[in-house]
Amino acid sequence: MTTDAELSRILSLDVIRGFAVCGILIMNIVSMGMPLYAYVDPHFYGGAQGVDLAAWAAAYVLADGKMRALFTMLFGASLLLITDAAEDRTPGPARVHYARIFWLFGFGMLHAWFVWYGDILVEYAICGAIAFVGRNWKPSALAFTAICLIGYDGVQSLIQWHDVTLLQALATGPHPPADAVREWGKVLAQVVPDPAAIAQEIRLYRGGFADVFAARAPTTRLFQIQIIPAALPGTLGFVFLGMLFYRLGFWTGQWSRRAYQRVAGAGAAALLLYAPLVFAIIAHHFDPTFLPLADMATLILRPFLALAYAALLILAVRANVLPRLMERLGAAGRMALSNYLITSLVMTTIFYGYGLGWFGGLSRAQLYWLVAAQWGLMLLWSRPWLARFHYGPFEWAWRSLSRGQVVPFRRAIAS
Repeated sequence: MTTDAELSRILSLDVIRGFAVCGILIMNIVSMGMPLYAYVDPHFYGGAQGVDLAAWAAAYVLADGKMRALFTMLFGASLLLITDAAEDRTPGPARVHYARIFWLFGFGMLHAWFVWYGDILVEYAICGAIAFVGRNWKPSALAFTAICLIGYDGVQSLIQWHDVTLLQALATGPHPPADAVREWGKVLAQVVPDPAAIAQEIRLYRGGFADVFAARAPTTRLFQIQIIPAALPGTLGFVFLGMLFYRLGFWTGQWSRRAYQRVAGAGAAALLLYAPLVFAIIAHHFDPTFLPLADMATLILRPFLALAYAALLILAVRANVLPRLMERLGAAGRMALSNYLITSLVMTTIFYGYGLGWFGGLSRAQLYWLVAAQWGLMLLWSRPWLARFHYGPFEWAWRSLSRGQVVPFRRAIAS
């Protein structure tokens, strides 16, 4: 029989996952509803003054990278939760894990190519295939691996800063080499708004399915061939970090109240350091020669704030604070895959031409009305759904495909 303490621990993990799947939309909405580089620089598109700049700053401080880090760490924790449960059973942890990873990769490819290029499932599948080798490692080994991988990501940001700064100096100095001028031109072409290119992107995304696919396919290819391989070490580092904190009992609420308060305090300290960083980015006008340095700084601060969110939620569950909200967040977390994919379907239908065709039609601040509405939908529908069904629709499909048989879906109705 499951004890009340075990139910509380399970709820805490689901609540954190529900919070993360809601929070990740804060950043994803920009890529779904605006031209690509608007995600990085609000001057590119969507407004960079007044409430729009404030919306960028709030999202950058509170969500950018943190929700993804939290979601990624929870993926690492779930890896261990599932493989530990499969120990001493047939078919065993390796078969269970890699069947799930195979179908997760399949879901991700369909999502990336036919719904939204910013898919994270393909990257998680690749990381999960690798991270399985560390499932029986000691916490010290998990910590060392996580630090090395995340540190490597930071070093790459430093190298990028060095290279782009040197390139700018060569291309804008006296007697610039032709190849330096050419390469610097490519950098500027990515970050300086080109009205004709932006208009073309908006036109395609407001068109029919074939037009949308034509606009999305090159970006999806870019993500899967260049961006995912470059981001893989850092993402894998956060997967191992999630595995570490699972082994230490953090996610399941086994730490003392004071320990969680200290984690929350460390996150608050990290939050304060974001203020000078935001001012520096704005002062540098989102200069591509400065942003890699900002990326390195946020990479250092990111784990502290992500873990602080989790610590505060665990404390809230323990203290029975806002129990109805916690229940609904927990239900959203149990259906995280479904909520993630359905959110993409809803938002792209709103923005793309085969739906409402709002792509590029809202300012940055206006996007967050849609975020709030989608949060409401996730919190409203997840709990009633789970009262009638064992799993979310995509969780059921994933489990059935992974097991090679249809698993029970609808709950028995009491007579």
